[in-house]
Amino acid sequence: MTSFGRIVDKFETTVLASLLAAMTLLTFAQVIARYVFNSGWVAAVEMTSILFAWLVLFGAPYGIKVGGHLAVDSFTRLFPNVVFRGFCVFAALCGLVFAGILFFGACGNPFETASLCGDGYVGRMYRIGLKTEDLHWPRWAVYSILPISMVLFGYRCIEAAYNIVAGNREAIAASHEAEDMVRDNIGVVK
Repeated sequence: MTSFGRIVDKFETTVLASLLAAMTLLTFAQVIARYVFNSGWVAAVEMTSILFAWLVLFGAPYGIKVGGHLAVDSFTRLFPNVVFRGFCVFAALCGLVFAGILFFGACGNPFETASLCGDGYVGRMYRIGLKTEDLHWPRWAVYSILPISMVLFGYRCIEAAYNIVAGNREAIAASHEAEDMVRDNIGVVK
């Protein structure tokens, strides 16, 4: 793995762990505040929702990295291994197209405008100046996770496609959990 890959890995795991910890601590503190002190923070639900959305969008690229996404590949596995790997590379390239579509939706085309995210959804939120309901944060800052996560998602799709072609990885997603569970539990139920 390159030093750039290690930096991206460290960044992803640090951000994911931080988001999960913040969401857990905030929810725990809110439960204690409500049920013990009969008070609470009005914006806690909105903050937890934002943290959860960031966790999901930031976790999707990580899921590509670890093969954590699920796939139904019973049909494609009928083909020879070379053809199956071709399907997997195609799936990774489809993921790259998906990331590109969402990135351009969030940011517009940075080659047409002088600024990144100036013409897309995030840029429009910046120009309009809308704020979140309870936190009163700029919406563009909250929605900025979309282009960030899509760049990471695209990077992970390219990385997966490369590793499949190089023979370092079988597929882009996990698909045999049920078979693994059956194999691991043979003889448990009699």
